[in-house]
Amino acid sequence: MSTDRAPALTGSLGVGSIVFMVVAAAAPLTAVSGVVPLGILLGDGAAFPATFVICCVVLLLFAVGYSAMSRHVPQAGAFYTYIQEALGRTAGQGAAYLALATYSLVQLAVYGYLGVVADGLVRDYGGPALPWWLWACAAAAAVGVLGYRNIELSGKVLGVLLLGEVGIVLALDAVVTVRGGGPSGLSTAFLRPERIGSGSLGIGIVFAIASYLGFEATAVFRDEARDPERTIPRATYLSLLLIGGFYTLSSWAVVSAWGEAQAVEAAGADPSGMLITTITRYLGTAAGDVAQVLLLSSLFAALLSFHNVLARYGFALGNSGLLPRVCGGRHERHGSPHAASLLQSASAVVLVAVCAASGLDPVTQVFAWMSGTATLGALLLMGLTCLSVIVFFRRTRLDSRLWQTLLAPGLGLLGLGSCLWLVTVNFPLLIGGSTALAVTIGAVPPVFFAIGALLSVVRSRRTEATAATQPVSVPVPVPEAEAV
Repeated sequence: MSTDRAPALTGSLGVGSIVFMVVAAAAPLTAVSGVVPLGILLGDGAAFPATFVICCVVLLLFAVGYSAMSRHVPQAGAFYTYIQEALGRTAGQGAAYLALATYSLVQLAVYGYLGVVADGLVRDYGGPALPWWLWACAAAAAVGVLGYRNIELSGKVLGVLLLGEVGIVLALDAVVTVRGGGPSGLSTAFLRPERIGSGSLGIGIVFAIASYLGFEATAVFRDEARDPERTIPRATYLSLLLIGGFYTLSSWAVVSAWGEAQAVEAAGADPSGMLITTITRYLGTAAGDVAQVLLLSSLFAALLSFHNVLARYGFALGNSGLLPRVCGGRHERHGSPHAASLLQSASAVVLVAVCAASGLDPVTQVFAWMSGTATLGALLLMGLTCLSVIVFFRRTRLDSRLWQTLLAPGLGLLGLGSCLWLVTVNFPLLIGGSTALAVTIGAVPPVFFAIGALLSVVRSRRTEATAATQPVSVPVPVPEAEAV
């Protein structure tokens, strides 16, 4: 094994491979299984599918400016490179540490949920009862092996897992549609404005926006894309439209399968098992058993995708001097950020161990608290990125299109700001704790941003001090050769 300190990774990822990577991070089956029942119960009720449409529109506005700027920022650091390019090094480094914290938290949340799902599945088939953290560490080892190797291997694995989890839900959607829904017929609640505002739209948006986490990671794979200037924007739009369309259709199918009033009752009675019960009722017992296995693979696919994103953030930060230089190493054979990948695997195991030693419940505390905090961090990052797009193009004038450089990112910033306010207001409910606990946990993203910004200031001052103490070399004049 050897390492190259290269400025960039290499690869030939097409639109499809990158889309698989980021859609897998959104964990479609996990979202439909876990988020949709809660959105129906606590959010908009039977009109909850409309919330996915609202969030998709806001994120599409974000994606317009995000994609436009990707053509002019060749680095693969995504959020932090965009913010640094427009708002300066201090804000950029703050965003870099905020991104690391955000993706680490959402990955930790998935590890907690996976541990419980794996344990339950094994026990259902007569296996031994093992602690959740043991399954989480086993998953971390498998993710670490795939993350260490070439990115195209991860893309193939994610593609297979993603097709399985999406396929079972689309089968349910098709059967429900063909049968004309449940006893009340196909739902129309999400098309009626009075129904959308009748419940708690704010709480619905909290759950819906969390389901989209991961779509924005397309730019992280810029160096490994076949044609970055075309591949990244196309993958961003396609990922977002696929995720939004899938969530809207599938949540509508679940509501239709039960009936508008009965869906709220079913979500309240058994939110974690509502989707599996629905699949069993419409597709049979065997399909319900398959869905349980695919739920586990959905969680694993999300872990692998977030691992790849974090490893590439670490690689970019290592080459920028914002993390130890060893993180910027590239494997000679696999072309992967192997050092950053190993560090990311180790940090994931440490975080799981800390949660296990603290006695935190893997679902009600690890999953709920960490995913809620990650949602807050992601909204902060996307809001800063929208602002960066506006500042960047106003200053450089590299693109004169008004919609791409001002109107869309401005509207996106407004929408993201509204979502951030709703998440903040409803944060105690999202994590299921007290206001004091919500303030403590919710402070993690801004604290990491502040740490990164402070380290940037300290580093700049040290660099200036070092430059000031260096002796100034005065060039010695060389006499001209005498004429012969």
